[in-house]
Amino acid sequence: MKIERKPKTKNSFRVKPQSLQKKYAPNNVCWGCGPANPDGLHIRSFAKNGEVVAEWQPEKKYEAFDGVLNGGVIGTLLDCHCNWTAAYHLMKRAKADRPPCTVTAEYAIKMSRPTPTKDSVFLSARVVDLTDDRAVVEGTLSAGGKICATCRGIFVAVKEGHPAYHRW
Repeated sequence: MKIERKPKTKNSFRVKPQSLQKKYAPNNVCWGCGPANPDGLHIRSFAKNGEVVAEWQPEKKYEAFDGVLNGGVIGTLLDCHCNWTAAYHLMKRAKADRPPCTVTAEYAIKMSRPTPTKDSVFLSARVVDLTDDRAVVEGTLSAGGKICATCRGIFVAVKEGHPAYHRW
């Protein structure tokens, strides 16, 4: 019996998993999380072990001053990432095949230390309270192995008539 072996190729590649944003809202133009915004931050969030996580690489143009990420960008990263955490968990609760369009009702950010831009930024968020149409989410932004900012927000699923309804 002759066994044929497949040749090893130099062009092997790994397929990137599809982010929540790309899977459920590929035409979203949000500056923070919209895949269709050519000038946006393009965060890519993934459900993992009950949380939602993301890794994002800062660029010099997002610095407040040399080597430190702008606070407004930090706020946008946490807001968008926590919003997707809420949408994902509301979808799971409803046993739906698509997440509801959600908006930020309230959020607060605490900056603990400067966020360096030389390394990747890591986002992690989890739901701490969930009803049929809203989620309370807590999130962290870390860089260099240290938590640089935290967030707590309330995110709500919008109804027909709201400008964000079916924006995805």
